Amino acid sequence: MLINPRRDIHIVKALASEIRIDILQLLMVEELNINSIADALALPQSTVATNIQTLEKAGLVKSRIDRGGKGQQKICTALYDEFIFRMDENIRTMDKVIEVEMPLGLFINFDVAVPCGICSTEKILGNLDTPLSFLHPDRVKAALIWFGSGYIDYQFPNNIYEDNRELDFLEFEMELSSEVPGTNTDWPSDISVSVNKCPVGIWTSPGDFGDKRGQFTPEWWKLKGSQYGILTNWRIEARGTFVNGVKISDVTLDQLNIMQHHSVRLRIAADIRAENAGGINIFGKGFGNYERDILMRMGLK
Repeated sequence: MLINPRRDIHIVKALASEIRIDILQLLMVEELNINSIADALALPQSTVATNIQTLEKAGLVKSRIDRGGKGQQKICTALYDEFIFRMDENIRTMDKVIEVEMPLGLFINFDVAVPCGICSTEKILGNLDTPLSFLHPDRVKAALIWFGSGYIDYQFPNNIYEDNRELDFLEFEMELSSEVPGTNTDWPSDISVSVNKCPVGIWTSPGDFGDKRGQFTPEWWKLKGSQYGILTNWRIEARGTFVNGVKISDVTLDQLNIMQHHSVRLRIAADIRAENAGGINIFGKGFGNYERDILMRMGLK
C-alpha cells in the first residue's frame, strides 16, 4: 500500500497501535478468527474485535463470516504485507488538472521474464536477468526497468474520489522502448496498458534505441545498452483510448470505474504471445531523453 500521510491520515492512525500491528503481523501469515487472534496475543476477544473494526475501516483487513464448530465465526485476512509512506508525493493541482508523478521504482507488483533488470542512476540493482532483483530494497531508486515479457503494476492515488468531481479524461505519460539484448532500432514490441484491470489498448514500439546516448542517461551506462525511448501519452476519454493522438481502442473512461476506487491501478505489460513480442524498457528520471518518471494526469470537467 502506497500511503500519503496527509491524505491517508486515517490509515496512519490505524497503524499507530502496537496491538493492531501485532494483529496485522499474525494475519499476514494466515487467516484467523477473532478467538484465535485473542488466544495468540493473550487479549480479550472484545479488544481484538474493536481493533479489527478499526483495521477494516482503514481498508487494511477484510473479514467474512463462516460456520464454526459452535456457530458462526468471523474470519479475518490482511490485505497488504508492505506499506510505503511517501512524504514527498509529487502532486500538482491546477484549475482543472491534477498531475501525479510516480517514481519508477514504486511498483506494487510484478511478474517478469528474462532478459530483465533494474538500475538506479548509479548502478545495477541486484543481478541482471534475475526477476527476484525486482524485490531489491533499493528498487525505490529505480531509473530504468526492463523485461522481455510480463508486467509491472503501479497504484496511483485517486485524488478526486472524495470530491465527486467529474472526470473528463485520464492520461498516463511514460518513456518506453522495446527490449532486446544489446539494442536494435528495428525491434517492434506490442506494449499494452491496463487501468483498474481493464485493458485499454496496445501500442507498438518500433525498436530498442542505442544509436546515441540518451540526454539524461548516465556515463557509466554502456552505449551498447538501451539509451532512450519514445515519450508516450496514453489518453482515455469518452471517445476511446489514444496514444500520442492516435486512436488504439474503443475503451472509454466510463469503463474504468474510476470513482469506485480509492486508487488508480496501472499495468504495463509485454505479452509473450503478442504478434510483436519484443519486451519493454521503461525510463525514469536520470535515464533516457525525458527527466520524469511515470506521470498520471486527471482532467476535470
